[in-house]
Amino acid sequence: MSASQSPGHAEPQSFAFTPENKAEAEKLIARYPKGRQQSAVMGLLWLAQRQSGGWLPRAAMEHVAATLGMAPIRVYEVATFYTMYNLKPVGKHHIQLCRTTPCWLRGSDALREVCETKLGIGLKEVTPDGKFSLVEVECLGACVNAPMIQINDDFYEDLDAKSMEALLDKLARGETPKVGSQTGRQGSAPDGGPTTLLNATKAGE
Repeated sequence: MSASQSPGHAEPQSFAFTPENKAEAEKLIARYPKGRQQSAVMGLLWLAQRQSGGWLPRAAMEHVAATLGMAPIRVYEVATFYTMYNLKPVGKHHIQLCRTTPCWLRGSDALREVCETKLGIGLKEVTPDGKFSLVEVECLGACVNAPMIQINDDFYEDLDAKSMEALLDKLARGETPKVGSQTGRQGSAPDGGPTTLLNATKAGE
């Protein structure tokens, strides 16, 4: 469950979808049969969060509610349940550190230490320049490539303290790091490389 809104940030007084996002919202709503348009609430909240710079102001949630003909409280219930929605401002690079058992066993503590030491922030905090924020999350779905993190929409896998620090350095310089495995692992192959099906054979041999 997401943390509730904190009093330490300014809430915008109004929100409206941009013409582009309004058109995208209409496409999402049209996917559902008549009378079920409110099922598009998660998609519209995601659009609103992207438009708002990675978080959901109350005005944005109320705009989604009005768009779908929902009571605002029902939209708040969705937004506060799923950790994919941020109810307070986050950094330009929002680091989501997986702490579920496989990542923990493979060294997520070291990744957290690097982030906190290098960025000078703790969990649920944002750097003073607004570039980075850090949270812990549950399973990100790539356990075989643990430990891993998600930054905004990208996954970075097979990390250790050294590669985590290098990743932060690249982002701080405005570079775009390579996504996926940071050790060159192919997909979810065994650590160290494939061990089977190494040589293709001709049919019938």
